[in-house]
Amino acid sequence: GMVDILFYFDLRNEKDEWIKQLSAALPDARIREWKEGDNHHADYAAVFRPPKEVLEHRKGLKAVFNLGAGVDFLLQQGVISPQVPLIRVDDGGMAIQMAEYVTYAVLRYFRRFEDYERSAIQREWKPLPPPDKSTFGIAILGLGVLGLRVAAALRHFNFRVSGWARTPKSIPGIQVFVGASQLPHILRESKVLVCLLPQTPQTRKLLNREVLSMLQPSSYVINIGRGAQLVEEDLLELIHEGHIGGATLDVFEKEPLPLDHPFWSEARITVTPHVSALTLIPETVQQVAKKIEALSRGEPVDGLVDRSLGY
Repeated sequence: GMVDILFYFDLRNEKDEWIKQLSAALPDARIREWKEGDNHHADYAAVFRPPKEVLEHRKGLKAVFNLGAGVDFLLQQGVISPQVPLIRVDDGGMAIQMAEYVTYAVLRYFRRFEDYERSAIQREWKPLPPPDKSTFGIAILGLGVLGLRVAAALRHFNFRVSGWARTPKSIPGIQVFVGASQLPHILRESKVLVCLLPQTPQTRKLLNREVLSMLQPSSYVINIGRGAQLVEEDLLELIHEGHIGGATLDVFEKEPLPLDHPFWSEARITVTPHVSALTLIPETVQQVAKKIEALSRGEPVDGLVDRSLGY
């Protein structure tokens, strides 16, 4: 029979495209955009950063789909009934974008392009010794779908890549460190830290002075996880002291990054406006449509969020 899907997306300019593509992928569904005061029946909700009225006190939902990468916003809002499955988009075209972003940032640091850009402004012809790849370890914190794709991209250039995860994983060509006790071990071997962790109480302010100091001297930090995972003033101090050589940051404690934030004026920090990976509509719609069809047939689906873990 007909299923009713309630839709909400906080970027206004894309909403018509979402609804058009969802309707095409789910011809048997009635899809409606949430408007204030809508408390009519819906079988499923597909949302991104909804106001809390969208899901509060809503009865009869079979599942809620989150259309972005992190579910922290919905979990912090805390209005979805605990019995209703919350389902994340596992990739939605984001993994390859994150691989592009991280590969660019790593190569820019490794090949010293920033130094050459500065030399070129001074019209200086000044070859610099490249770092030794065999001692240039890259630590990827977070080995889900996204972290694994980033690791594969870096392995393509024969970088020494290791990963840090909450639970043991076996990944060819990548040494995996597990749990809080092994975090110091992976950092001591690394020149680059890539943060791709989900936002949870355990990862909040994880990257503080103590942890960042474990990295090798003049190391590099890339954060495309969540801003709250990095203690911003600790990173700045370590850059000023020279222990950390620089950073490329896409996420911040407060977004948009305030105009008077010191990151803007620190030449060794590259700031991007939370663009490392944007949800691609066709890929995400296909995934949501497949999962709704499976759920209607009573089959299990991937990407079920474990609320106790936060992802």
